[in-house]
Amino acid sequence: MKIIACIKRVPATDAQAKIDASATSLDTSSLQYMTSFYDEIAVEEAVKTKESLGGEVTVLTLGPSAASKEVRECIAKGADAGVILIDDDWQSRDCRSTAKALAEKIGELGADLVFCGKVATDRDNAAVGPMLATYLGWSCVTDACELELDGTTGTAKRATEAGLESVSFSLPAVITCDKGLNEPRYAGLKGIMAAKKKPLDEAAPLAAESHAKVVSLENPA
Repeated sequence: MKIIACIKRVPATDAQAKIDASATSLDTSSLQYMTSFYDEIAVEEAVKTKESLGGEVTVLTLGPSAASKEVRECIAKGADAGVILIDDDWQSRDCRSTAKALAEKIGELGADLVFCGKVATDRDNAAVGPMLATYLGWSCVTDACELELDGTTGTAKRATEAGLESVSFSLPAVITCDKGLNEPRYAGLKGIMAAKKKPLDEAAPLAAESHAKVVSLENPA
């Protein structure tokens, strides 16, 4: 089974946000970055699925070449390979453009299952996962907090205002992951050393047009 874990490089949660001179984005000169919190859950679920059903896990991201840091951290936790769609202006892409570029690469990789975080901790749009499933024409389950897979079908539970909702689906599928699905593991020294030597695949992303853009940014009152 070919499994993809999509991750996003985001500013660290303790970052002090400052608006740049253009008033349309953040000043990134002093920002530290990390893997989005829910994407870490997605990576863990991908690795757990590999361990139970077999296969291989590829970590896929769209962003700058510096995102190799986050990709290697995921490889150190059990993923097998990493792919970076190089785009230094990745933060200006809208959800549609990002999803379309990721979908094209996932199609090339011949994946059977994709895990994403339920939402990125910088933009909070929660849109790329469902859009990705739409472009791929796959099943989609969002906000999964419990999951069982048998290789061709699966069942998932997701928290709703009315309680836990159970969903059955067939593969291929895109699953967006919520808290409670698992507890992400720490990378061991052996995994860290191996990840440093792992070659990463870098490629140009699909030049999909963004239909939405930020026109102004201001601090809250």
